Amino acid sequence: MTSILWLRRDLRRSDHPALLAARDAAAGDLVVAYVLDPTLWSGAGAARRAWLAATLEATSAEYNEGLTLLWGDPREVVPALAERVGATSVHVTRETTPFGRRRDEQVASSLAAQGIEWVETGTPYAVGPGLVVNGSGTAYKVFTPFAKAWRGHGWPDPAPRPRELPIRHVGDDEAATRAVREALAAPDLPDLPAAGENAAHARWREFCETGLTAYATDRDLPGTDGTSRLSPYLKLGVVHPRTLLADLAGRRGVGAQTFVDEIAWREFYADVLWHNPSSAWKDLRDPLSGMAYDEPHDAIEAWQTGTTGYPIVDAGMRQLLAQGWMHNRVRMITASFLTKDLHVWWPVGARHFLEHLIDGDIASNNHGWQWVAGTGTDASPYFRVFNPVTQGEKFDVDGDYVRQWVPELAHLSGKAAHQPWEHPDGYAHGYPRRIVDHAEERREALRRLDELKD
Repeated sequence: MTSILWLRRDLRRSDHPALLAARDAAAGDLVVAYVLDPTLWSGAGAARRAWLAATLEATSAEYNEGLTLLWGDPREVVPALAERVGATSVHVTRETTPFGRRRDEQVASSLAAQGIEWVETGTPYAVGPGLVVNGSGTAYKVFTPFAKAWRGHGWPDPAPRPRELPIRHVGDDEAATRAVREALAAPDLPDLPAAGENAAHARWREFCETGLTAYATDRDLPGTDGTSRLSPYLKLGVVHPRTLLADLAGRRGVGAQTFVDEIAWREFYADVLWHNPSSAWKDLRDPLSGMAYDEPHDAIEAWQTGTTGYPIVDAGMRQLLAQGWMHNRVRMITASFLTKDLHVWWPVGARHFLEHLIDGDIASNNHGWQWVAGTGTDASPYFRVFNPVTQGEKFDVDGDYVRQWVPELAHLSGKAAHQPWEHPDGYAHGYPRRIVDHAEERREALRRLDELKD
């Protein structure tokens, strides 16, 4: 008997319950496959494609070059593969996004018609979305009580890494191999992190040794290497959060507990999306329905290219284009600028982030945008508006982050980099003037809120 392991957001070999289930079901061969979906591929930017391509190559190496790479609509490709190899079962890690759930229901139905078993084992999360509920059996709507219940629920220990696997490689699709090759050879790619499990675990060990103790404070400083940088690996399931939580068990420091809280935020947003599938692209909360937003306009291009005239905003947007990644504090600042200063509905920014971020995850990304926009889970309403100048001066105290990504301001020392308009030579090297006045746009945002209330 042949079984298939269809990889999606679980590109690893360690701590992989679905892999163990597929291996145990394979009395003969085990086919490990990944399907490049043209729909998802076409919506990804160059860095995002290259990161996936590099991770697929590293994953294949983990499976002794046995990963079968396919191209096409999985609803057609997976049943066809199962029929071709004579599979009796197809194994997956349970998908939790609205798109993934719909797709899997259709694949499972097609397989059932062929007499092939569909088996879901595990999820990309420590605690599967939908499992943490309150005393009345309903979902949590606020993070803090969710996090407390999530910790109380607990999670399994990491699954063992299998040594020997009866892998059968059945040949890659030419279109898939060409897509991977072209993605890795795309011009002007950023310097991406090292791909694969070994790289992820090496980064985790380094962070635990050098960054975890100060994480609670340093994680908010974009000019400091104070974050774990594990989000791109978590996005593709190169490392499972359960593995990280197991390593943190018993650590009592503030840094370790703060890191656990950040994992809880990731799981909370996945849970919110599970219970509210429409919140992927629509406001989670109704109070702001009817809010007046501006239609996409020329200022959006300035925001996308990092030429708004606000240094911390421009630094973040340029970092995004240069690295396929942006510091989380700056994600909030740039998101607030788009939604509150430019009065643009949050999905416009969320789509831009998902195009470029190598760690772009729809639950965390889109609900993070809603947190800033005032339409999500957070109790603070729309009138929270980030001031890009004071945020920059508070979290990039010496201006190092701005000078790194905005070379036109390299001649301004210290905090001066955050307000070039206050210095005679602030624009001497071609930095653009401000496209809007923040104080005026803040008043406009609040005026729209008052209008909505009336």
